[in-house]
Amino acid sequence: MKKDLNEDLIKDHHPEVIRKRLSLEPKRQNISDAVLGGIDGCITTFAVVSGSVGAGFPSSVAVILGFANLIADGFSMAVSNYESSKTEQEYIESIKKAEEMHIDQIPEGEREEIRQIFEAKGFSEELLEKIVDTITADKKIWLDVMLAEEHGLGKSSPKPAISAGVTFVAFVSVGTIPLMPYVLPSLDMNQQFAASALLAAAMFFLIGMLKSYALEKPVFLSGLRTLLTGGAAAALAYFTAHFLREVFNIAIG
Repeated sequence: MKKDLNEDLIKDHHPEVIRKRLSLEPKRQNISDAVLGGIDGCITTFAVVSGSVGAGFPSSVAVILGFANLIADGFSMAVSNYESSKTEQEYIESIKKAEEMHIDQIPEGEREEIRQIFEAKGFSEELLEKIVDTITADKKIWLDVMLAEEHGLGKSSPKPAISAGVTFVAFVSVGTIPLMPYVLPSLDMNQQFAASALLAAAMFFLIGMLKSYALEKPVFLSGLRTLLTGGAAAALAYFTAHFLREVFNIAIG
């Protein structure tokens, strides 16, 4: 296995493969959007289910509140993610325009910034001046270097619509799972809640595992951590609803 891995790494670092890879636009990952949407979707609906059971509400109330919150919160989260990504995109564009203006209007000042950036990296004298001349000879390269080195911005730009779409789909698709037992009339209320809890736990654990698998992190621990986070949120909803029902002496049924 280790030998195969080394061979793959050697192939991936062949000059032609490197050249081809670097010529492509950097890929923007949407794992964080999917994980955020999936976890929040599952927490939202199962928290509603737990709260309904804790308050003593019938199954029909859990279904109605669950789906209503699923759609409304999913839309709200997608819009929020869109606006966040859009703001980030606009910020990057504003920095880019400002740097373009600086290069056009005060090129010597921008050259000096390039010089000091690479001087801080250990370059000096003739080699430093050659680096400065090479970078500033191409405006696109010059701009990319300034964005990366001075502002810490990469080539990849946020795509608000994609981020929002991924968040919404993950939120609704995962958030629907804990509600499925409540549309089965053959189960009584306790069975529905138990099945919903098992499905929610499975979703939390699976999301954590998939996230870590994609990022090459310890799979089991991440799944367990996500499960505990979701379980804690559901427990808070259950006990809060149960406590408030007792405080206000609400009789159900």
